[in-house]
Amino acid sequence: MPARLPLPPSLYADTAVAPVATPPLDTDKNASIAIIGGGYTGLSTALHLAEQGVEALVLEAQEPGWGASGNNGGHTNPGLKHDPDQIEADFGADLGRRMIAFAYGTTNFTHDLIRRYQIPCEARQNGTLRAAYNEASAAAIETTAKQCIRRDMPVTYLNREQLREMTGTDRYIGAMLDARGGDLHPLSYARGLARAAISAGAKVHGETPALSLRRDGRSWRIETPRAVVHADKVLLATNGFTDDLWPALRRTIVPVFSSIAATAPLSDAVARSIMPTRPVLYESGHITVYYRIDQHNRLLMGGRGPMRWIKSPHDVAYLMRYAERLWPQLRGVAWTHGWNSRLAITGDHYPHVHEPAEGILISLGCNGRGVALATAMGAQLARRLIVGAKAEIDMPITGIKPIPMHAFWPVGVTTAVIAGRIRDRLGM
Repeated sequence: MPARLPLPPSLYADTAVAPVATPPLDTDKNASIAIIGGGYTGLSTALHLAEQGVEALVLEAQEPGWGASGNNGGHTNPGLKHDPDQIEADFGADLGRRMIAFAYGTTNFTHDLIRRYQIPCEARQNGTLRAAYNEASAAAIETTAKQCIRRDMPVTYLNREQLREMTGTDRYIGAMLDARGGDLHPLSYARGLARAAISAGAKVHGETPALSLRRDGRSWRIETPRAVVHADKVLLATNGFTDDLWPALRRTIVPVFSSIAATAPLSDAVARSIMPTRPVLYESGHITVYYRIDQHNRLLMGGRGPMRWIKSPHDVAYLMRYAERLWPQLRGVAWTHGWNSRLAITGDHYPHVHEPAEGILISLGCNGRGVALATAMGAQLARRLIVGAKAEIDMPITGIKPIPMHAFWPVGVTTAVIAGRIRDRLGM
């Protein structure tokens, strides 16, 4: 039987609300819909199914929020990786416009859900800054801002002086502020989603990995360590921890580690000098760095780190050095936590939804925007699971296409990270 793994040694694990009970499944079950994966996608889908009186059974290998859902940067960022005009060009006017409306509305959807269920997760909606420190990135961000403004979105393009006021550093020459962005405590949110889903009638079982999945007559048979589940329909929502449960699925995403370092609580004066209005920020560079000040005055700096598990902020010392470069007043400040988890990157940087067989739905690949995107996808996936193919969703449903040379992804990612850091340092 697989051993239970402890939570990564994160700030979130030390400060989250208490988990709801999610005991291992130890008796065979029949279910209308089984969901494999207890992150935001699986939990939100279970909640939206239960709200409509549909039986949902969540199977989570560890505990809800154990993966990237409980260990991310805590940003609720609107939109997708690609610009609105590119999305319409890739998917056509109808689906493209629906994708844009959906993706840029995910943060409002998420914060509305948090308010509706009174989930205690330190949620705020103070905006998202996408910032540039070189001319090429600034021009690209200004283009994005113009496309959003043309679509009547609450977006503003900020210049260097405005950014110095908002961030306390003169590093940035331009940025797009989207008022719909925000932040939250990721693990408390995951646990709150699990509690809400269970209260609505869903069943959530931790320490219950799906070991095999196959057709068995008119239902799907899922074997777990202690019991077997028969389900009419199955949702796979395993994202960065996707394995070989479904043929070739693992090779459609690149599981990339994203790391975070957190300070001890800063003094009010220092915290105000960094991000006085408390937006979240992510940089537009070859290697993305992202950060925020939480409700307890801690600075959380995130970015690419080692492609392995870490346990200390010293494993990502470059993030601490970079923070001191942005704000020299941080020199000597204590950094208390360093941790990471795996997220899923797709080859085209779009989320992927698949229906490879009758009664099987797959959703994965949030590409770093998973907090709000995965939450809102839950409602879309629930509708598709209930109604079937007649229910259009606001994302394309595509075939499973493995990434070429997938076996070499660890080397490729490490090389890309090193090259990206060099290019960012040189301002290329």
